[in-house]
Amino acid sequence: MKIRNFLVNDDEENLRLDLFICKHIQDKSRSYIQNLIEDNLVEVNHRMKKSNYKTKTGDNIKVSLPDAVELNIKGEDIKLDILYEDSDVIVVNKPQGMIVHPASGVYTGTLVNALLNHCREDLSGINGIARPGIVHRIDKDTSGILVIAKNDMSHNKLSEQLKDHSMTREYIALVEGIIKEEKGSLDKPIGRHKKDKIKMAVVEGGKRAVTHYEVIKRFKEYTLVKCILETGRTHQIRVHMCYLGHPVVGDPVYGYKKQKFNLKGQLLHAQKLGFIHPGTGTYMEFQVEVPEYFKRIIDILSNER
Repeated sequence: MKIRNFLVNDDEENLRLDLFICKHIQDKSRSYIQNLIEDNLVEVNHRMKKSNYKTKTGDNIKVSLPDAVELNIKGEDIKLDILYEDSDVIVVNKPQGMIVHPASGVYTGTLVNALLNHCREDLSGINGIARPGIVHRIDKDTSGILVIAKNDMSHNKLSEQLKDHSMTREYIALVEGIIKEEKGSLDKPIGRHKKDKIKMAVVEGGKRAVTHYEVIKRFKEYTLVKCILETGRTHQIRVHMCYLGHPVVGDPVYGYKKQKFNLKGQLLHAQKLGFIHPGTGTYMEFQVEVPEYFKRIIDILSNER
């Protein structure tokens, strides 16, 4: 990782953060810089900021640049659960255990590898060769629905819906303990954990994160909840539920160390996704049930006395 530090001068005040960095790191594209900011690799006075943050004289800006890796991402014959596809978008149901796109140390077996085999060159190129078509992500061990852009027009329009919070994103989660309230909302900023850089946390100066939740069913020691995302921060539901005192069951990072069930990851499922089709302008909505391993746990808990 290469670290670059910059000090904002008087004549550089009131610039967008991404444009300020582009001015000083001219061999990187604006979209690349925006991805660095989204991945919490840019700090302003030791705090995370958005791309549209306006610089102030004296700001200390730290940019962490990942080591360059020569990527040769190839398509792989991996089965896709396709819910919908046309010339503009493809909607898939991602299984638990699949990483969305290649990253450091992982270049095979991802959703992108499967998409490259299925769509070949027919994917948006806005996010570069490692993330073709990827508009939004869900964690490796979270299952559920994703929409992929097959051209740049679709990518831009879908991204705008994410930014203005008009895309419907609804999750089902099984969490530890009993949530007493029928419904509630968490409006707590999320950023990199102060001591453990692998983890995210509710931190002062983090990016605004809003999660609405509603109890579906209470069990003896657990609660099944519906979570609706207003924003889309890294690990948002997992962090917010942990902050609430009810971490997602099976979560290896934010959950309890002792687990009752033999799980391979958190019981979190992106069950509903709705968006305005970038080509036709009509609203489309997709929904998939929780996977079998999730159903099995619910059945076990439903039969407990």
